[in-house]
Amino acid sequence: MRITDVTLDLVELPAQPPFRWRAGLPGSEGPAVGGILRIHTDEGLTGEARTRRGRIVADLVDRRIRPDLIGADPLWRELLWHRLWELDRIEELPIYALGLVDVALWDLAGKAAGLPVHQLLGTFRDAIPAYASTVTFSSVEEYLDVADQCLEAGYKAIKLHAWGDARADAELCQKLRAHVGDDVPLMFDGSAGFDLTDAVYVGRALSEVGYTWYEEPMREFGVTAYRRLAERVDVPLLVAETSDGAHMNVADFITAGTAGYVRTSAQYKGGITGAMRIAHLADSFQLRAEVHGSDIVNAHLCMAIPNTTYYESLVYANPIVREPAVGPDGLVHAPTTPGIGYE
Repeated sequence: MRITDVTLDLVELPAQPPFRWRAGLPGSEGPAVGGILRIHTDEGLTGEARTRRGRIVADLVDRRIRPDLIGADPLWRELLWHRLWELDRIEELPIYALGLVDVALWDLAGKAAGLPVHQLLGTFRDAIPAYASTVTFSSVEEYLDVADQCLEAGYKAIKLHAWGDARADAELCQKLRAHVGDDVPLMFDGSAGFDLTDAVYVGRALSEVGYTWYEEPMREFGVTAYRRLAERVDVPLLVAETSDGAHMNVADFITAGTAGYVRTSAQYKGGITGAMRIAHLADSFQLRAEVHGSDIVNAHLCMAIPNTTYYESLVYANPIVREPAVGPDGLVHAPTTPGIGYE
């Protein structure tokens, strides 16, 4: 089997449901031009991956990716994954674009085998609990109301995205713990909103009330800053969500002693191949690799990675709307369609 073409079809995407993130970050996106990447073969099989950044990826496909892939065997995923990293050295590919070809190749391989991708990876489980990952709401009272709704809807844990104000965020985190009690796992995502001083302040507040993890409090350019934070707080840090070096940077975070958990995902870690690399790296250090993001690709990863705890399910609004993939029992079940299952 050989690759005969690589195409990127632009598609008009509707606006996301209105929501906001912390101060300084853009919130929900308006209408966008997305893209469907397709890898075509001489045996009629097609692999697919999807992005909200269609125009940027279209340029990369036309200039770099298509010429590099035509004629290659699509089942040589490891070689082609390395080829994309070689192109990255020249192009400085957006981190979300690095893994698109890899996801499409795994989709194609699953279709060729007649199996969902998680079975090709080696299924570890057929269901996983979901946690509710909030957007940014207006007040402590609204967060407490949303938390009640999430628990009633079956979510097993709650992760906060708050305002980016260290003192207000710390107060919110402690009030939520008092509200839900000690038995509900809670996490906090700083969305890279703090410097080291404020990150320590929030981290100590989280430590006092037993938060499960403290995610991306600072930009992930400086491993030294994270090491100093880890020395000053007791709450486990979840690190390396958006670091551009993916598996290479994750190794630095771990060996520097910063990691209580590491992040992995198809979107920010070089596709499925990169995400599994990071999961295995973390496992060798007896660390958990938590999967980032709500989509079907990451659902496959959750089923195949033994050292992960939850599926992340974004809660956009109040009143909340439970993501369709999450059942009333708070579980996400393994996809069953061959390949990724976009269809």
